Amino acid sequence: VTSWNHTVVTYFEFLPFSSIPEVQGSLFCLVLLMYLSTLVGNILVIMITMIDAALHSPMYFFLKNLSFLEIGYTTSTIPKMLVNFLTKRKGISFLGCATQMYAFSLLGITECCLLAAMAYDRYVAICHPLRYTTMMSWNMCFLLSAVSWLTGVLVALEQTTFIFTLPYCGPNRINHFFCDLLPLLKLACVDTYENEIITYIIAVLCVMVPFLLIVVSYVRILHTILKMPSAGGKRKTFSTCSSHLFVVTLFYGSGIVTYLRPKAFYSSSSNKLLSLSYTLMSPMMNPLIYSLRNKEVKEALKRLIAK
Repeated sequence: VTSWNHTVVTYFEFLPFSSIPEVQGSLFCLVLLMYLSTLVGNILVIMITMIDAALHSPMYFFLKNLSFLEIGYTTSTIPKMLVNFLTKRKGISFLGCATQMYAFSLLGITECCLLAAMAYDRYVAICHPLRYTTMMSWNMCFLLSAVSWLTGVLVALEQTTFIFTLPYCGPNRINHFFCDLLPLLKLACVDTYENEIITYIIAVLCVMVPFLLIVVSYVRILHTILKMPSAGGKRKTFSTCSSHLFVVTLFYGSGIVTYLRPKAFYSSSSNKLLSLSYTLMSPMMNPLIYSLRNKEVKEALKRLIAK
């Protein structure tokens, strides 16, 4: 591993989305609107799940954690992106870049694990309803949440240290809107083939292992639902996990395509759009998905407005 002293670059510059000022201005307004919508929506979900006693259950405990993650996840990248829209020098310091990448990786990996924990919660609720209160005790909920956060903290620390101990001696222009793994590896002054392999291994472990746990949970859930005698019972049971399934599809769909697609299909422009999808679109949509498709959340929101 190369020493920090070998690094010459002290400042990274982000390439703009477009060189046309009108496009930059429109993008600023659009991204700002989406960011504010994300904050308002997720803060509202946190408030509802904390205030309304009817939502004091494991499912909404995880939803509250998810909304908190989404706020941090977008805030780690979007405010800096908005500032860069308005300034000529669109960049970030070396230490600032490392900090941003650590925060983004920590929250992203934690979200992968938390989505798996939410899938397990739905599996227990549907496949083992009589044992739900014992299998999903508050101790178990806190344990699953703590393991998700601890995994994010440790993996992000290892990943960030691994990337930022490479030598960077120029160029320093990142073809992205935040400090992400693949664009940074392109700027290192050494052959990064081994580093890319290790990065892919970490991505597979941290992204695909939780994803496979989610798939296994939903295969078991689907098997249980199909054995139900009435069509109404099937619809009602599936509706309790459909919101989570939408969120998983949105988050993992863009994330897997971004980080695990073959290098031959990689392009900086498509990577920017995909990254914008899972850093902003997914966190903005999650509160809408859970509120519009969840009767309990809608009822709690009505009670909150009535008060």
